[in-house]
Amino acid sequence: IHTFSYARTGSPLLSSWPRPLQALHNLFYTTIVTFPFLVTVVYWAILYSGPWFSVPFNAWSNTSQHALNSAFALFEIIFTRTSPPPFLHLLFLIILLALYLCLAYITHATEGFYPYSFLDPSNGHSGRVTAYAFAILAAIIVIFLVVWFLIWVRRWVTERVGHMNGKFHGARPRADEDVEMMCATSK
Repeated sequence: IHTFSYARTGSPLLSSWPRPLQALHNLFYTTIVTFPFLVTVVYWAILYSGPWFSVPFNAWSNTSQHALNSAFALFEIIFTRTSPPPFLHLLFLIILLALYLCLAYITHATEGFYPYSFLDPSNGHSGRVTAYAFAILAAIIVIFLVVWFLIWVRRWVTERVGHMNGKFHGARPRADEDVEMMCATSK
């Protein structure tokens, strides 16, 4: 829809949205390019315990959910024309992860099971649960920084080295701006 509206009118649909929705869309993009890598790492490093799936559907399902998501996120990083996410988004990613952790414990309280076995503090493993929580916190920080750097490098290679600055709607001169938020930033 967004691309079609831009091609048809010369103005992206997103620019007509209220500023709070534009900001939420920008945050949504940040989750799209960071959380899949976290999901992939957590699943294959912590949850998966081999051997490979004997049922082909299970193999495809888990590969689709826990590996291809990172491939799609990498596609977003490499082939879209976006700026690196604002560092403020890291705070929101951490808040979202904390809310997800709360939801996991609410699930245990209401349904009687933990969505992930590593969150179960029974048998005196509460220290291990804390370690997993802080490891995931550290992982999202590292992933955010790596994604930020990859997007920065992609922009540098395409726009500075390759001189592929592109055309913005309204034929505005390009400063160093966040296209989705329509605001200029200093270099």
